[in-house]
Amino acid sequence: MKKESGRGTSAKATKGKASKAGKTNWAKVAATKDRDIRFTKDAPRTSPDDWANAVAHRGLPVLTGKTQIALRVDDDVLSWFREQGAGYQTRMNAVLKAYRNAHKT
Repeated sequence: MKKESGRGTSAKATKGKASKAGKTNWAKVAATKDRDIRFTKDAPRTSPDDWANAVAHRGLPVLTGKTQIALRVDDDVLSWFREQGAGYQTRMNAVLKAYRNAHKT
């Protein structure tokens, strides 16, 4: 006997019942008409303008122009950049780019 995955693909989930892994009834969600959606402060109505600059990463090809490398950096340098918060790799790239630009001949 096969074990159910609990990811919404089981026979249970497709019959309109909640899966074992979660309580979301995906069949009911799919059948919900737009006029029946209740918007709240936590889930407000959105417009196309709200999504104009959105970027979806999952499943899309990696943007060109950047190459993934392995780089050895001193522990204290990496710690300092990480302490600056999210986007530390982007800032490290900006520092390297500024160094390159300052030393162009």
